[in-house]
Amino acid sequence: MTMKRVFTLFLFILGFSLVSFAQDDPLEVETSVKKISDTEYDLIFNIFIEDDWHLYSQYNPKDASLPMTIKPSVGDEGYTLVGKAVESETITEYSEIWGVDEIFFAEEAILTQRIKVDDPSITQVSLNIDAQVCKEFCLPYDNDFTFSLNGGKIVETVATVDVKSQKLTNSLNLDLKNKELLNANVDGSTEEDKGNLFNIFLLGFLGGLIAFLTPCVFPLIPLTVSFFTKQSEKKAKGVTNSILYGFFIVAIYVALSLPFHFADSLDPEILNTISTNMWLNIFFFIVLVFFAGSFFGFYSITLPSSWGNKTDSASGIGGIIGIFFMAVTLAIVSFSCTGPILGSLLAGSLTSDGGPMQLTAGMGGFGLALALPFAFFALFPKLLSSLPKSGFWMKAITVMLGFIELALAFKFLSNADLVGQWNFLKREIFIGIWILITVLAALFMFGVIKFPGGEKVRRVSGMRIVLGLAVLGFAVYMAPGVTQKPVWNQNLLSGFAPPQFYSVYELQDNKCPLALNCFKDFDEGMAYAKSVNKPVLLDFTGWACVNCRKMEENVWSENNIYNTLKDDYVLISLYVDDNENTLPAEEQFDFVKPNGKIKKIRTYGEKWATLQTVNFKNASQPYYVQLSPDMEVLNTPQQYTDKLSYYNWLKTGLKKFKE
Repeated sequence: MTMKRVFTLFLFILGFSLVSFAQDDPLEVETSVKKISDTEYDLIFNIFIEDDWHLYSQYNPKDASLPMTIKPSVGDEGYTLVGKAVESETITEYSEIWGVDEIFFAEEAILTQRIKVDDPSITQVSLNIDAQVCKEFCLPYDNDFTFSLNGGKIVETVATVDVKSQKLTNSLNLDLKNKELLNANVDGSTEEDKGNLFNIFLLGFLGGLIAFLTPCVFPLIPLTVSFFTKQSEKKAKGVTNSILYGFFIVAIYVALSLPFHFADSLDPEILNTISTNMWLNIFFFIVLVFFAGSFFGFYSITLPSSWGNKTDSASGIGGIIGIFFMAVTLAIVSFSCTGPILGSLLAGSLTSDGGPMQLTAGMGGFGLALALPFAFFALFPKLLSSLPKSGFWMKAITVMLGFIELALAFKFLSNADLVGQWNFLKREIFIGIWILITVLAALFMFGVIKFPGGEKVRRVSGMRIVLGLAVLGFAVYMAPGVTQKPVWNQNLLSGFAPPQFYSVYELQDNKCPLALNCFKDFDEGMAYAKSVNKPVLLDFTGWACVNCRKMEENVWSENNIYNTLKDDYVLISLYVDDNENTLPAEEQFDFVKPNGKIKKIRTYGEKWATLQTVNFKNASQPYYVQLSPDMEVLNTPQQYTDKLSYYNWLKTGLKKFKE
């Protein structure tokens, strides 16, 4: 598979499949039954497929898009399937992504599945269709359909669970007192959240400025500005069109983040599940290493040329529509440089605590940084002559981006290691890898090493020496982090490096932040709090939670806060992404959701994540709740914040408890 296919596959499957459940169902299914004999029936699916979508056949190649399967629903017995379902007419078409002929339905599909009934008392049966339906992206389709064999009314069954599961489901609903304090912060929106979004916006803006200076975007400035000024009879019209062009650039990048908002609203635990999935984190690690290789110049990442040709031809329509397609053309043509930056932004937002809002803020900043130069030079076209010419400095920027991508890749590998508790990428090893990457980046700036396509450096400029020394200074800053007793703290790495207790030196045994005494089981912690008559700090956290590490290492480490937590509170840290440690068999159960659906609780992470969403209507971390041993909420919940606010919050809850 070529590099182009690999990345196209990444764009289609990763970028869109993660949010696929947020789309409207593109299939409408009607069912009917035809009796063949006393023991045989044909169960018929008449499937109507929305325009531009296609549904894959049962006979689609296994090394391509997922073929459809039809099977009895879980727990449905008393009959057998007679062969595979008979299909109506299909379409066979070559797939550039997979390199094989794919078989699918378009517009309509009729499937006829014959069954043989073994138990004459059966009056209705259920079949499950598991398939994939695609357009520019793919959606999983997994539904059960019930058929009446005697022509009577279909009796819908309600999911039921055993007595143990019902009892354990009820136990997750805490009998909280003073619940109104939870409602005061139910949306989780705080001034700190707004500040974080602004910071993400600035980081996205910085990423856009860096992308603007890359070889894929920078040379397009004079070309596009010239196009608009020449196409407009009046100068004012040219300026207006250029500003509109910039607006469309921003809108295109912001629009890429919108589907993730629908995903978050459908299930508050979805983004947490995505962000803490260790295999997805490994996938992000591989993809970012792949991106880094592109920036180093080993190969080029491009979208299919047909995309650019189509949008470029559409840009000749004229008017607002033509300007819009000019913006789309820019996004596609510049993808080889902007794609890795956007991919990192996507991965970082999915694996952070801010989720879709952070992605939108970052995309908005990125698009604005790309759009501003076009509008600015349209207003002052004579300044185009003052732009520096493309040269080695552009190559230097892209290579440095490659080092940044490589460093970020190991953050995702660290997430997988922490969630899976594999114990191979400990804190000191992680910091050592970052030091190595930083030293290599400094050597590149000094001209010691070069990459494909780069010119041999005959004389190192003063600016490169300054930047190289700055990069090398960061390596020196990190260096004590690989020792058993660092001479200074590496607070800038908080949230990126593994927690301090995840160490090769095994400095502590309890695996609690800052060596505090903590409980990792809710019931045990509450029982202990009652025995010592202390308030509880309920800490919903995660192994892969960046802001959790920042709070622990930068806020909790303050002497007054640390002593308050150590002496005055019982700390219960519940890791919502601890999905490698399974619950004892007697504690595993099927949780009945309010909508009647069943969620299987098999791991500690699943249990604590459900406990948080059921009782506090929140699925982000860190999330702190103050409780008395009698389940009274003492204060409004707190999330990521500054030292002073957190200390005052702790003291307020303690005062309320003593009263």
